[in-house]
Amino acid sequence: MSIYLGIIGSGDCDSSTAQLAFEVGKEAARKGAVIVCGGLGGVMKAVCRGSSEVGGISLGILPGHKKMEANPYVSYVFTTGLGELRNFLVVRCSDVLIAVAGEYGTLSEMAIALKEGKHVIALQPRYQLEGVIVAADPKNAVELALQKVIG
Repeated sequence: MSIYLGIIGSGDCDSSTAQLAFEVGKEAARKGAVIVCGGLGGVMKAVCRGSSEVGGISLGILPGHKKMEANPYVSYVFTTGLGELRNFLVVRCSDVLIAVAGEYGTLSEMAIALKEGKHVIALQPRYQLEGVIVAADPKNAVELALQKVIG
């Protein structure tokens, strides 16, 4: 059974953050993980693009009702019509999460994950939360995440 790796981060990001997310997506796909994300732009688009470049699978859980709002690299789209409440579904569908930088939406997903007892790995975190493991680089982030699930 595949590991469902939640990748969370801002819907708008700079090019260096997008590059980190892209590398996380590639590494996760190479390791056979299914990417779970919010399915839109920024970090979500970059991670899906990285995953798709190496034949990976991604699930985009959208806040709205329209599948066409998903970024073009999402493998499977799930529309919710729940707005930001979809953050809970991203967490619930993930076995472990990697936060790439991020804003308040990312912070909410990190908090929900920790409350749910899920491990959160952070890459260039903007917030310090007890229980979050900080990774050195994209490869390290994926390795740490998979270790938390596989053991």
